[in-house]
Amino acid sequence: MSFFTSSAMRLVCVGLLLAVGAGCATVPDGAEFHDPYEQTNRKIHAFNRGVDRALLRPSSKAYGAVLPEPVKRSVGNVAGNLSQPSYVLNDLLQGQVEDAGHNIFRFLINSTIGLAGLFDPAESFGLRARESDFGETLHVWGAKEGAYVELPFIGPSTARDGWGTVVDVLINPSTHILSDDARDIAIGASIGSTLGERDALASFIDPILYDSADSYAQARLAYLQNRRFELGGPTDEDDFFDPFADADFLE
Repeated sequence: MSFFTSSAMRLVCVGLLLAVGAGCATVPDGAEFHDPYEQTNRKIHAFNRGVDRALLRPSSKAYGAVLPEPVKRSVGNVAGNLSQPSYVLNDLLQGQVEDAGHNIFRFLINSTIGLAGLFDPAESFGLRARESDFGETLHVWGAKEGAYVELPFIGPSTARDGWGTVVDVLINPSTHILSDDARDIAIGASIGSTLGERDALASFIDPILYDSADSYAQARLAYLQNRRFELGGPTDEDDFFDPFADADFLE
């Protein structure tokens, strides 16, 4: 694949080895999560909470209040459309050919009729996005969840999903084929989409971060439950302990 750099390929291989290797970790009886780095995670959580309080939350409120709903929807559509090639690639890596075809058609329709993703006519044709990521790919390949981690600026994750996030950025074809100007637009759309999602999920995120007695524990629980549900739930006790999970609601 021409869009892979040699360094990206090395990182993918190292990440996969770490993810698979973490699957050998011993899981305590009755444990619901594996958090051996809790002390460090809590420090990063406090940092992320400070960033949210000082920057992300007020910016998202302003974004939600100032921009009309159709504009916010279009920004989200552009960001989502640029993610489609990554979904397709992960579908293929997982052997999900039907999902890959579904997402290809969705991308083609929204990139043409939808004016480079500003609109979402594909949804009216029944082609809703079928999201996928490399963390899910690792899960399909047998990599375990691994230790719970909180990543700076990203939030809750796991060993497996943390590597998945890095690999998704590196292997997304959109980041390799866009011109510099188009890439700047893509970055702007991604930032706008993130602010829009933070504003839309404020009623869920704010009580966890600012109203709970232990925001770290609440965020960890919410993230792991959500991610495991997305992946179909753990198939055995060992699934609780491996290389990376997620922080969907903070992403």
